[in-house]
Amino acid sequence: DWEAAWDSNENKEESASGEEETSGQSEPWLQDCVVSLSPCADLLVVARQQRAVFLSAKWRTDGSGREEMTLAVSWSGTLSAEERECVSSIIAIPLASQKRSSTGRPDWTCVVVGFTSGYVRFYTENGVLLLAQLLHVDPVLKLKCRTYEIPRHPGVTEQHEELSILYPFALVTIDGFSLFQSLRACRNQVARAAAAGSDVVPPPPLVYKKWGVQEMDSIVDHSSVGITTLCVFDQMKNASILGGFNASVKGSPPAMSQFVTVGAGPFTGFYYAVEGNSQPLLSHVALAVASKLTSAIFSAARFVDLCNKNKNEEEAAQKQKPKVEPATPLGIRFGLPDSRRHGESICLSPCNTLAGVTDDFGRVTLLDLARGIAIRMWKGYRDAQLGWLQVQEERGDREFSPSASLPRRHALFLIIFAPRRGILEVWAMQRGPRVGAFTVGKQCRLLYAGYRLMGVNSVTSQGWQLHTQQVCLLDPTTGALKTINIPFHLALSDKKNERAKDMHLLKRLTALLKVGDMEPETLESEAKSVLLEIKYPAIKKQALESLLSNKDTPVSCLTNITCALHDALKQQDEVDPSLLQLCSAQQKLLQLYTDVQQLQAAENTEACSQNVQFLVLQHGIEEELSRVGPTLQRYAQFTSKPSVSFAQDSPDTPLSPQAFLSQLECSEDGEVKVILRSEAEWNQLGSFMFWSCLCCKGPVHKVCDTLQEAGISPRQLLSLLLSVWLQREKEVLQKPMETVKNLHTLLVALSNMKGAVEDSWDPQSVSPWWQQVRSTCIQSHNAAAALLAALVAHRAAKASITSRADSKLQSEWETVSLELEQWVVCVRQLEDVLVLQTLQLVPLSQGTAGGAAVQCSIKTLLEGGTGGIADSVSKWVFRQSMAPERLKEILQRKEAEGADEKPEQNEELLVAVCQRFPHSLSPDLLFAHCCWEYVVQWNKDPEAHHFSCAVEHLKLISSPHIQLGISTMMWSTFIVKRFSAASYLIEKVKTEKLHVCEQDVGMGDKAMTSFLGCCVQLLQILMEADSATEEVPPPELSVEEVWGGAEGPASIAELALDQRGVHFPLVQHHCLLASLLHAAMSFRVKVKPLSLFDSKGKNAFFRDLTTIQLMPSGDMDPTLISQRKEFLFRVLTAWVQAIDEPSSSAPPLSSAGPKADWWPSLCLELGSLLQVNPDILRRHLVCELYNQGLDLRAEEVMLEVEDKDVLGSQLLVLTGQRLSYCLLHNQEQTQAAMELLARLPPTLCTWLKAMDPSELRCPLVSLTQTSRLVSRLIEMLPENHAQYTLALHLLEAVDVLSTD
Repeated sequence: DWEAAWDSNENKEESASGEEETSGQSEPWLQDCVVSLSPCADLLVVARQQRAVFLSAKWRTDGSGREEMTLAVSWSGTLSAEERECVSSIIAIPLASQKRSSTGRPDWTCVVVGFTSGYVRFYTENGVLLLAQLLHVDPVLKLKCRTYEIPRHPGVTEQHEELSILYPFALVTIDGFSLFQSLRACRNQVARAAAAGSDVVPPPPLVYKKWGVQEMDSIVDHSSVGITTLCVFDQMKNASILGGFNASVKGSPPAMSQFVTVGAGPFTGFYYAVEGNSQPLLSHVALAVASKLTSAIFSAARFVDLCNKNKNEEEAAQKQKPKVEPATPLGIRFGLPDSRRHGESICLSPCNTLAGVTDDFGRVTLLDLARGIAIRMWKGYRDAQLGWLQVQEERGDREFSPSASLPRRHALFLIIFAPRRGILEVWAMQRGPRVGAFTVGKQCRLLYAGYRLMGVNSVTSQGWQLHTQQVCLLDPTTGALKTINIPFHLALSDKKNERAKDMHLLKRLTALLKVGDMEPETLESEAKSVLLEIKYPAIKKQALESLLSNKDTPVSCLTNITCALHDALKQQDEVDPSLLQLCSAQQKLLQLYTDVQQLQAAENTEACSQNVQFLVLQHGIEEELSRVGPTLQRYAQFTSKPSVSFAQDSPDTPLSPQAFLSQLECSEDGEVKVILRSEAEWNQLGSFMFWSCLCCKGPVHKVCDTLQEAGISPRQLLSLLLSVWLQREKEVLQKPMETVKNLHTLLVALSNMKGAVEDSWDPQSVSPWWQQVRSTCIQSHNAAAALLAALVAHRAAKASITSRADSKLQSEWETVSLELEQWVVCVRQLEDVLVLQTLQLVPLSQGTAGGAAVQCSIKTLLEGGTGGIADSVSKWVFRQSMAPERLKEILQRKEAEGADEKPEQNEELLVAVCQRFPHSLSPDLLFAHCCWEYVVQWNKDPEAHHFSCAVEHLKLISSPHIQLGISTMMWSTFIVKRFSAASYLIEKVKTEKLHVCEQDVGMGDKAMTSFLGCCVQLLQILMEADSATEEVPPPELSVEEVWGGAEGPASIAELALDQRGVHFPLVQHHCLLASLLHAAMSFRVKVKPLSLFDSKGKNAFFRDLTTIQLMPSGDMDPTLISQRKEFLFRVLTAWVQAIDEPSSSAPPLSSAGPKADWWPSLCLELGSLLQVNPDILRRHLVCELYNQGLDLRAEEVMLEVEDKDVLGSQLLVLTGQRLSYCLLHNQEQTQAAMELLARLPPTLCTWLKAMDPSELRCPLVSLTQTSRLVSRLIEMLPENHAQYTLALHLLEAVDVLSTD
């Protein structure tokens, strides 16, 4: 039954709606209309007499909410422009888009209409007239179009696009390329004119060819086959017939355009027009050139002139008939003479080699156009309508072809619609059988365009997918537009057809599975019939796999279909073993899925018996839980916070049978193996099997027995059980006692399975079964669930070993210790990890650095080496932003009074962790790791103050050996590179512009100042630690006994102890430079710091501190010393200006920054290192303090000055400046001061007038302080000093002023 072998796709694809198409009409109104459908099925044109309706495709939502494509009226109106003219032929031609992004959809559709007056007019899809031209004075009989087709074979001639227009005795052809360009230009011109509100300029005429077909009585239809080239034999045959014996033959056969006409006398005529013999006709070309009409179209000025023409002239021009060019005679080459038969229509095949012709005798004749003969005829098809369908071979069909490497094949089918019989038939070409017949309405219209998109060529069609329909059937009674699809395999026969039919059934099953709202019973029956109908085992296997992988198919349908297929295969004589094995395996797995699903839904009847059976276990578990209970509660409190997750990743998502089948496979011996895929799928499968049992909702022993009978390995079941236990830690901790008991029951049940614990296992060795449990717990990051699993497994293993020892009637105390010792170690390690992980989960305080919590496990800590534990705690300290001093207090167990609740909890947890790791978290090791963590974080973000915290942690390390090594590694790894960059930057850039050059160092000027200060501290710590290493022996590092198997990188402390010793003078040399840089940045002193050193000193900078370098020695250049002194002077002056303490009641100075009180001592120390006399610096400092008005501080420093004479001379000038300001420059001068000035000795008066008080930064100083200063001067100056008398006069003057 050919009709049942393929899907006719009779579903309604598009519904046509319009005023003219009224459902329920009994009269065949559509037969009187001219109908054309665009090949893209987006525009339907219906015309009758003078009126026409355009229906465009639109999306519409029906009552059920489903969207469907409909054809709605977009334009309707009258098309005729002349009197008494009617529409005789019409076609809709889609025009391709010229955009590069186009993928094959049309840009717009042009409607070409032929009239009885001979006019041919071109419209847009909105009914706007683009172009009209009178090509012949007779009525237009037929409009046909030929578009570009990609040649399927190299020898096929590439056909050009063409529009052909048939008149009673003439045939006009218009080249497709020129027509495409003209239509685009006209459409653009119309759009511009509409936008500007002006009239449309008439376009130039079209270029066309007109042939006068002769030697035929009447013509009713035609087909333009295209350009053909005869072979040499046919050329010689035609030359002999036409020219006789002496005819001459050209060297190469000419290219000819072939036309086939149908009508009467003869019934069919074949015409050949040799290319190049006839020139194309241009109507009004001479007139257009003479009037320059062409240039007027594109010229705005000419456009205005045309618009302003006299209306009378325009009306006269419209009434005048255009001139019609005569046709070029074209004689008939040959025909099929039949005097009684009259042809009615001809339909050309897509391959241009065949044509179907209908006649008034009810016959359909198939013509071979290359040979010009009729090769087949059908009778009984009066008023038949024809169409062609070309089907390409599918890729899946091609795989089974012996010529799979060749291009895909094409099958050609002829569609015959007999309206009087109401039947639609499909025939395979050329001599194939009828492959389909359908009963349709008698009023239907078969719509076959025979062309695709216009404007496509071999270049633009690359990569395009043309969305066109070949044959459609329009039913006017229902308004339905149906497409006809034919499977390729119907063109085949024998075995090829059977295999292709199976492929079609596979596609049918695939389409069936895509329907989401189908009833399960319908789906089951349809899929079962398709599977049983498929013949080839490979395709049947593929169909079964496709069905089993469909997510929407219920498990009952899958089970019934698989059982039916399995039974059918058993009844066959020859069966593919692999297919039979697949059916039996999938049937077994589906049954397993159903059984487990039913057991999970059943009530648990084993709960009471289990509780009685494990009373002893319950008591032991309760003791263990009470011991670790507080830590478990705190851990659960931190992990119970809500988090974001995807619904599809939730373990509570029901496991579909398709996912179950995809994760299991059944071997030939019946063993079921679990396929390890993603972790989420693995956990979902474990939850499906065991979670209800863990929640005490499912029968444990029945589930285990079912899984064991299925043949799943106990090892894989154990892995699934542990996976779901560890993954669902939050649910486990909600009811730990209940879930732990159920876990023990499951674990014992799995251990008693055959193949779990080997009977030949010697307890003196490690059991692979229990080692798997330990390995899973060791690798797990879920510390609480892993600890509970280890406690349960420890109990179960101990009971198993005890029972084995009792069965052998011997004392096995050694074997018990060998096996259980590893459990003791594992449990202790998991308890340590739980406490450590709880500390890591402590929420961050507000304003901290943040970062994700570190996930801990036994494996990660062991792989982290001996310093892995300290490293994780140091990361926690960094995330919590805990101050170094606070950490020191906690480590010394000195908790501060009155602390709030949150720090107490943090301190308590930290103390608990340190108690469990007394060796790994010793203070020196923890401070060393914290120091390293902070400097690592600072290297990532230099703008943060992490470097200073690292230095503070470094200071707290008590061992000078570790301190020295950490300092050396910090300097060489992170510091020296930025330190050198900062040095060179300050050397070449002024301090005021350092913020512009932040990218050179990676930090701003404030961060750079802090960085240089930390560098000074780091180098000072380095020098102090280097000096103390000789007095203290190096420490011995150790780890806890249970963590002695750590394998990984060495700890920071171990690396520090392995560092080489440093060269002390080189460190001091760098510390000197760092101090100078820090001073320059703190006080914004303009200096080139590297210029303060000689060549030896410059070359020694930024070298490895462990190497011995050539250092500066001996006396320095006086110029260099002078520059150093000047720099220190400016630093001291800047410090005095910074502190600016006018009274003793000011707050104490800070310990850091420009106001720190250690800057003078630092400058004195730097002076001794830079060969600058410290006494000079002290005298400068005293003068600056008096200059600033800080007399008390100046008196303190004055006590340390050695050269009093020079200082006295300097202060005498400063005193004179103060007195000069008071007497001469003060705006509020008193009468006493004026009288005193008059009584002063002339020498003193002249000297005071020579003083410049503007040099004083604080001239307003009390006379008491000035009096004390003069008294100090007289004490410092000897009596024989040249200025001693001047000092006495000053004292007298000050006393007089004070008295007044």
